[in-house]
Amino acid sequence: MASRSAANRPVITMRSTEGTGSTYTTTKSRRNTPDRLELVKFDPVLRRRVTFRETR
Repeated sequence: MASRSAANRPVITMRSTEGTGSTYTTTKSRRNTPDRLELVKFDPVLRRRVTFRETR
């Protein structure tokens, strides 16, 4: 049976907005951030920092 914290913190995939196909996986709190998450992370294909957006 899944724990209660696993239901509140789902694993999400973040994909690069530059179209390189690079992804990151992380968890987020549904209560604190109900909308899509956007973070600036390093894209190894472009070798620079770009915006990564949550995919559904």
